[in-house]
Amino acid sequence: MGGSLEEIAREVIACRRCPRLVAYREAVAQRKRRQFQDWEYWGRPVPGFGDPQARVLVVGLAPAAHGANRTGRMFTGDGSADFLIAALYRAGFASQPASTHREDGLVLQDVYLTAVVRCAPPDNRPSPEEQARCRPYLVQELRALPRLRVAVTLGQIATEGLMRALQELGYKGPRPAFRHGAVHALGPGWPVLVISYHPSRQNTQTGRLTSEMFDTVWETVKRLLKDTESPAAFGS
Repeated sequence: MGGSLEEIAREVIACRRCPRLVAYREAVAQRKRRQFQDWEYWGRPVPGFGDPQARVLVVGLAPAAHGANRTGRMFTGDGSADFLIAALYRAGFASQPASTHREDGLVLQDVYLTAVVRCAPPDNRPSPEEQARCRPYLVQELRALPRLRVAVTLGQIATEGLMRALQELGYKGPRPAFRHGAVHALGPGWPVLVISYHPSRQNTQTGRLTSEMFDTVWETVKRLLKDTESPAAFGS
């Protein structure tokens, strides 16, 4: 597997490790949703996206079937993307408040977006085996971000997936319990972990995750960047 983010992205796009996910993502790209009938769906695994010198890594669950699986860019073209990118814009990490397609001009500053699974899964539920097959890409991205200081996980599966990836890199500390807004200093050489609910419509439309709650997460991240001087040193 390649060492640079560009090399990792090429390997992600070509991946066909999970037959169930391959079949689903390609079927969705053929059927399409009525409102997107004029789109040529991406229908492939979705690589990470953002600033290669980022100090902040954001880890989600997986591409949305009619979001990133359609647009080909992580957190682009769906309700979760709308909520996340607007918050990043308010916090000064994004050049614009919307993420709609790959050529929309969005630039992320000091942030890199990724996920524990790179193909859209049925019902947004990748199996443990599918998560394990995809994990090497996350491990390599962690190694390829030389300035990483803070990792933000969106949802419980993302939190568990990141911790498993860190364990593969040598982390031997406790696995933090999932709680929105929690901050965990994992120790020297490891990023500080910030946990959030996922900005899915299920969470944002029910009020489980509000804009104010999410803004607090990003204010915490900005404070941690001021307080955390040394980048993570794993993978050297």
